[in-house]
Amino acid sequence: MATPYANAVRAGTMAAARVHLDLDLRDAIEARGGNVDVFAAIQAVDLPLLLRPLQGLLGAYLNRPSHGVLVTTQRPMSIQRFTAAHELGHFIMRHEPSLDDESILRRMPASSAPAGDLQEVEADAFGSAFMLPRWLIGWHASRQGWTIDTFRKPSAVYQLALRIGASYEATCWTLARNNLLEAKQARELLQTQPRELKAALLSTYRPENYRGDVWLLTERDAGTRIDGSRNDLFVLRLKEHSGGGYLWDIDELKASGFAVVRDEVVALDATAIGGPVVRRVTAQPYNSYRGQMAINERRPWEPDETPLSKLEVEFDLTGPEEEGLSRAERRILLEAA
Repeated sequence: MATPYANAVRAGTMAAARVHLDLDLRDAIEARGGNVDVFAAIQAVDLPLLLRPLQGLLGAYLNRPSHGVLVTTQRPMSIQRFTAAHELGHFIMRHEPSLDDESILRRMPASSAPAGDLQEVEADAFGSAFMLPRWLIGWHASRQGWTIDTFRKPSAVYQLALRIGASYEATCWTLARNNLLEAKQARELLQTQPRELKAALLSTYRPENYRGDVWLLTERDAGTRIDGSRNDLFVLRLKEHSGGGYLWDIDELKASGFAVVRDEVVALDATAIGGPVVRRVTAQPYNSYRGQMAINERRPWEPDETPLSKLEVEFDLTGPEEEGLSRAERRILLEAA
């Protein structure tokens, strides 16, 4: 017989799946990539949201005199997103009011029954299932060519975390909950800190700080969407057919609003002459935090010919959420203007 805890987890998980279906979120993400936009979902269900610098709380759900949620502006974007998903769960499941502190993060990795309020168990399960569904992991894995063995590498798990909009720790435990890793393997992954992964990706380039994330982009990311922060850095690793005269147009990257801080070419086969090489470009945004990153591989003397390859990525780097309207609400208002 199922325990009350197991029933609460099932109820929260099923409620999240229903909202995914009602809002057609899976089809939308599989069409454009990215993550589950929790704040857009809150907007879609007409749930009032306030972003405020809360003291001692990550978020809150209120139902009197009317429904509404609060989310802190004082935490990274991944935590803001999970908090918002947790509060959305309270609303969807018509819970009593709740003031939610750091304990929602400590409970998140748990796979066995914690002591406590079953209402919070339901909201925890809803938040995890809503923000980190198994199908979302599968979509990104298929797009990137990742396998179960790949997820034993901290660098791959970190890149997955960026794409699904979760913390590195939450992603490790989500893989374990979905039986894509063993709990022991998740703990081993957590011995590697994200700062180490960022430094390794940036190689010899040293930013002022490591508060931002570091995205590794390849041709597999073409046509997808990135939701990040203003301090994020991007390492573009692109195959370049320079032997045939084809080069990636770095000026187009600059025109997209990115400053190039490092640019190098690495031969795929040091013994081959005229074969493909890897163009490795490190860039950071400098005058645009929402738009499209576009770069084409073409022969410089044939600017009008069809590019041999292209990388176009839609991006929104205005996170974390700030006091006032959420990014989702601002986008809707801009589109309506």
